[in-house]
Amino acid sequence: MRENILIIEDEEALRSTLSVRLRGEGYTVDTASTGVEGFEKVISQPFDLIILDVLLPDQIGWDVCREIRQSGMATPILFLTAKTQTVDKVTGLRLGADDYVTKPFKAAELVARIEALLRRVPTRSSRGVYRFGSLLVDLHSGKVTKNDCPIYLSRREFELLRYLIPRAGTSISREELLREIWGYSEGTYTRTIDVHVSSLRDKLEESPERPELIITVAGVGYKFMGSKTA
Repeated sequence: MRENILIIEDEEALRSTLSVRLRGEGYTVDTASTGVEGFEKVISQPFDLIILDVLLPDQIGWDVCREIRQSGMATPILFLTAKTQTVDKVTGLRLGADDYVTKPFKAAELVARIEALLRRVPTRSSRGVYRFGSLLVDLHSGKVTKNDCPIYLSRREFELLRYLIPRAGTSISREELLREIWGYSEGTYTRTIDVHVSSLRDKLEESPERPELIITVAGVGYKFMGSKTA
């Protein structure tokens, strides 16, 4: 279980350097060199954090941030910006960014900012080992295997699974999941949960298009239907 970070940065050298450093810190890293490519990745797979450059070749990072938020994604966004004017920083934050780092910056500073953002919603501890057919979930160690093969889950994917399993058979609203796992207040609209559930189904279900473990409860949210076998 490791945090999954997306870097949207057009400068190849910086993109490569950041990727190597963050992987060395234990993060899983994906990259994009344009705003369009980055946005497509954001809405198609779950990330725990997005690092977004302001000056991209196809569009300004502020517009990418706006599109991400308008699409309903609540993933934390950290801007990389060469702009030092206070008004520029305020603009980014008002568009939905969570933090910013001004270029040039030291890698240690960026790592510290990332750690601070990822700590905003604390990891909840829970114990127990559950087996659902070929699926084994260890809520204490964070290990998940299917047919004895390890399955990689991002931090939020695992937290979502860890919240659902002990409440098997109970319908859980999107509002409750947003509040308890993402730390958002009532009335927040976001597609973040749906993207994470879709990704979990792809990884855990025998047939993701006909889910049997995590089912959708129309007008409510989701329900975990796995029956513990061991």
